[in-house]
Amino acid sequence: MDKILGRTNGLKPSQLRQLANLYRRRIPAGRLLNAELARTLAHLSSETHKPIALLMDRQGHVLRVAVGDAKEMPMPQMAYVETRLSGYRLLHTHLGGGGLSRPDLTTLFLNRLDVLAALDVDVKNGLPGQLHIAQLSPPGALEEDWQILPSKPYHDYLEWDLTGATAALEEELARRSRTYELQDGAGERAILVGVDQGEGVQAEVDLLELAELARTAGAVAVHKELVFRPTLDPRYAVGRGKLEELQSRAYHENAGTLIFGIDLTPAQAREIEAVTGLKVLDRTQLILDIFAQHARSPEAKAQVELAQLKYLLPRLVGKGKELSRLGGGIGTRGPGETKLEVDRRRLQERITLLSDKLREIAGRRQETRRARERSGLPVVAVVGYTNAGKTTLMQALAKNGDAGENKLFATLRPLTRRGFVPGVGEVLYTDTVGFIRHMPEELVEAFRSTLEELREADLLLHVLDASSEGALERHAVVEELLGRLEVEVPRVLVLAKADRAGGYDLEFIQERLGGISVSALSGAGLPQLKEQIAARLLSSGVRPAEWARANVWVS
Repeated sequence: MDKILGRTNGLKPSQLRQLANLYRRRIPAGRLLNAELARTLAHLSSETHKPIALLMDRQGHVLRVAVGDAKEMPMPQMAYVETRLSGYRLLHTHLGGGGLSRPDLTTLFLNRLDVLAALDVDVKNGLPGQLHIAQLSPPGALEEDWQILPSKPYHDYLEWDLTGATAALEEELARRSRTYELQDGAGERAILVGVDQGEGVQAEVDLLELAELARTAGAVAVHKELVFRPTLDPRYAVGRGKLEELQSRAYHENAGTLIFGIDLTPAQAREIEAVTGLKVLDRTQLILDIFAQHARSPEAKAQVELAQLKYLLPRLVGKGKELSRLGGGIGTRGPGETKLEVDRRRLQERITLLSDKLREIAGRRQETRRARERSGLPVVAVVGYTNAGKTTLMQALAKNGDAGENKLFATLRPLTRRGFVPGVGEVLYTDTVGFIRHMPEELVEAFRSTLEELREADLLLHVLDASSEGALERHAVVEELLGRLEVEVPRVLVLAKADRAGGYDLEFIQERLGGISVSALSGAGLPQLKEQIAARLLSSGVRPAEWARANVWVS
């Protein structure tokens, strides 16, 4: 017998058989119901004194039968498509009348149903009565997320053109999608969700940074939402009600992705995807995606892949026995290795392989450092928060420097270029990967060999974007990470992009941190910076140019 879902306790075997027979019903494709189905549902609801719900597809096949209201009908998993409805219609009975309830309408919206209908039942006579119908409103409509059709006796809706109503709504969805594509190009439309756990202004700054991360990854941020929650919901992070609001916003903005500015647990990510039907990314995953896009060298690709696999490993989820297969060989007992176990083992093997590869690269890097030391040229490492202007500064200081980009994490591969400092002679400038607040631990570990280059430098240029909001906090983030890496190298603070910073803000930062104001684009402050570099190198024991070797190592 086909499975009956919902509240089946207390039902007689004969009633269960009658409910199972509903699976054999087929309604004409363009109709919501027929008279025979309406009378059967009313009779069964009256006899069992329970509401009954049917889930049907567009061909009129009954896919699921449940005892209970619309909200108690388990919905199939579906891939979210901005221009399509789910392809399911839900019809259920109401014993007390009263039209569509709020849970009915929420079920309609959250599952993007073609239509949801409630059939009133006269319990005393077991006859069908009024039919209440709701569909989604077109995106951008001024009314609520749904539109409720006039309630009528059920037989007045027997010839209602459901196919035409559904096609019209999907055409509107497709039209708006095309409009957004023309506006935004191929960018993936996303809603950004920041969480304020009592951080105040810093939470707003983090949300702006999340928007910049999303832009760098190629997403189009159509809405930013800052949610205040002193403690996170262990299941839904921001709460079920807020998720429903976000899904409503995603529907009207034609967005298919939710990006959270916090790290979600694997369980939270799964639950949020299941409730909203949207793609869900957290902050770490977004940063890893950006690193993957910008990785060019074999070393950077290996480092990023290693970080991604370490992030993915605890998030692998199986589906129980349905993923298991019998093991082969003599004496096998019970289920064999599950697909989940196979995937985990393969990930572990790949992680081991990449770790060995990076250790080999680290060994070669050590030899390169020794070659640099034999050259006798001092090394000046450029560090700082991501997109602080490190690459642009290197271009201004070094020969053949690379042009910078207004993107986060644009540089992943350490670049070494030769430059000239008056009073010292030739030096080697080395660029490094940018830092960020709450740097994913997977990335710190994967890039550790690269970041350890900083320990071998003779001087650090800490580049700080003086025009950015929260410059003091960004300075603290970089210094904290340098402390974790045990970097104890003399450093010079460079207040970059001084031409964009307000005079008062620049003066305030200099009072708190000191530093040299520089505009790499206009050249302002560069002579003073070179003087400071020379003074710090000479004071630390670096020999002037005449002691440097003629053969200079350059990567």
